[in-house]
Amino acid sequence: MPASEQNLNRESSEISASAPNSAAEAASSTGVAPVLSIDEMKEMAKTLRRHIIRMTAKAGSGHPGGSLSAVEIVTALFFNHLRYDPQNPHWTDRDRFVLSKGHAAPLLYAALAEAGYFPTEELLTLRQLGSRLQGHADMTATPGVEMSTGALGQGLSTGIGMALAARLDRRDYRVYVLLGDGECEEGQVWEAAMSAAHFKVDNIVAIIDRNRQQIDGWTYEIMDTEPMGEKLRSFGWHVVDVDGHDLTQILAALEEAKTMKGKPIAIIAHTTKGKGVSFMENNLEFHGRPPTADEAEQALKELE
Repeated sequence: MPASEQNLNRESSEISASAPNSAAEAASSTGVAPVLSIDEMKEMAKTLRRHIIRMTAKAGSGHPGGSLSAVEIVTALFFNHLRYDPQNPHWTDRDRFVLSKGHAAPLLYAALAEAGYFPTEELLTLRQLGSRLQGHADMTATPGVEMSTGALGQGLSTGIGMALAARLDRRDYRVYVLLGDGECEEGQVWEAAMSAAHFKVDNIVAIIDRNRQQIDGWTYEIMDTEPMGEKLRSFGWHVVDVDGHDLTQILAALEEAKTMKGKPIAIIAHTTKGKGVSFMENNLEFHGRPPTADEAEQALKELE
């Protein structure tokens, strides 16, 4: 085994064994998301990025680019905003987080592990036979996963169904759906957007990871969806644009969403694919290619 791969495996086990999981302890003791400070969330974001690098490098497959771009979005949700209980994943009154851009499963798994749904050591089983952590999330196997993924474009429809169920059951939970911007080229997304406005579904928040890239290239070259904000507004949505790597802006938008009545809310988060690792940023190659052992070692140094 190359020395760099040995170092990667050793570092992974040392971090997993030594890092205190205060976020998980807070969630399990209160039944709601831990409320970390901005500085604590910045450190958590670094932790999630390190997990993504180690997981995909160890697996030798996966999608690091789109996982890295949405780290601050998921950090704000899981470690400051969502209501959940990792000791009771099916708690009726939990908020629902739907990962529609399912290939970003490494990010979801990292957040779930840090939130206390399963041990962080399990992250290194990504994509292995028999693992609960497959390339796309499986709601029948992995605690905390609200929707099984595979085909893109389906998460918003599913999330709207969950939000309408809350209305019918007179529950106050909220539903958050994370979509990729390439995914927003799919017709089902816009059918769902139309229905959410028609039924005045105001307990759903669609968050678009606007990193401007997809597997085949830049979104404006493949199928330009701009002006996305204007299109959503014309469909009857309340739209907020944020810097998707600014935790303060993300949290402010999430709070604004709580005050909206009578219409669905979309947050367009402008992000950088591969964020946090210099040679991955805006590099289309890393949409679906994991880092080599040497690249992972370099990335982890940058994320210290």
